[in-house]
Amino acid sequence: MLDLSFDVRDGQILSIIGPNGAGKTTIFNCISGFYKPTQGNIVFDGQDITGLKPFKIAEAGIGRTFQNLALFKGMTVLDNIKLGAEIHLDYSVFSSLLFYGNARRTELGLRREIEEKIIDLLEIESIRHKVAGTLAYGLQKRVELARALAMKPKLLLLDEPTAGMNAEETNDMARYILDILEEFGIPMVLIEHDMGMVMDISDRIVVLDFGRIIATGTPDVIKNHPEVIRAYLGNVGE
Repeated sequence: MLDLSFDVRDGQILSIIGPNGAGKTTIFNCISGFYKPTQGNIVFDGQDITGLKPFKIAEAGIGRTFQNLALFKGMTVLDNIKLGAEIHLDYSVFSSLLFYGNARRTELGLRREIEEKIIDLLEIESIRHKVAGTLAYGLQKRVELARALAMKPKLLLLDEPTAGMNAEETNDMARYILDILEEFGIPMVLIEHDMGMVMDISDRIVVLDFGRIIATGTPDVIKNHPEVIRAYLGNVGE
């Protein structure tokens, strides 16, 4: 059982760190509706979303990436990204089949926003028509991030976005995350094991140890916190 409470503030990146098994991904699964908490409440944008189905939470404005890739490997990059916006499409089946009226306007507007903003921001123009499963791992992680952005989230949950990446790819991902914050103003919650990246881009950090919060604060506070050093960071502050 987790015993914790924290808030996510507008325009900030909140990172959650802790040893393996501390409960980090469990928190994301509760927020996004894959798990139902046994006690307590999750409030988002003034609404109690505790126990809602995942698609309802997505409709409320929470987007997510996953520690393990969850792309449709046989579909193109563009089609994968467009799937993220499906929750915002409200035209009828008949009009979508004929591609006219509201269906046409919505589809063209969606395509324009994805191609002119998201694809450009994440620098994946050259692969937009490639099959997702044929891409290198780092590019697939970028496509998954693009799909989450296509949901037009009010909050973005990033579960180990640099896992399995080399140093160059990690630096690029950190830059994309900061660009998203600057361009869209979307607050983000980040689970990440790369402490250099966490300390560089986070506004606040929550540290977990076996399901409880042992420290919360700015990167400077966290890297010098005695209990955090004992439980997790070691000599990262030196």
